[in-house]
Amino acid sequence: MIGVERIQTGVRIEKRLLKVLKALAELKDLSLGDLLEGIVLHAFEGKAPFSKETLAQIGELRKVYGLSLRAGDSHRLKEKG
Repeated sequence: MIGVERIQTGVRIEKRLLKVLKALAELKDLSLGDLLEGIVLHAFEGKAPFSKETLAQIGELRKVYGLSLRAGDSHRLKEKG
């Protein structure tokens, strides 16, 4: 194990995306923070964070929570209101 110092942060994130992330974390028996750390560390090294099986699970969760956003949408999101 590697010792780290964690801090609490307030991050705003799209509602349906957060629901999918929380459900995936629960499915994998991880905290949301641990899941996000893993995703980011993989991304920083240009590595895919998920297996084919996990991607299929994410696909199902996306359907359940109505998440239709794709990677290409990331630079075009605007707060409602």
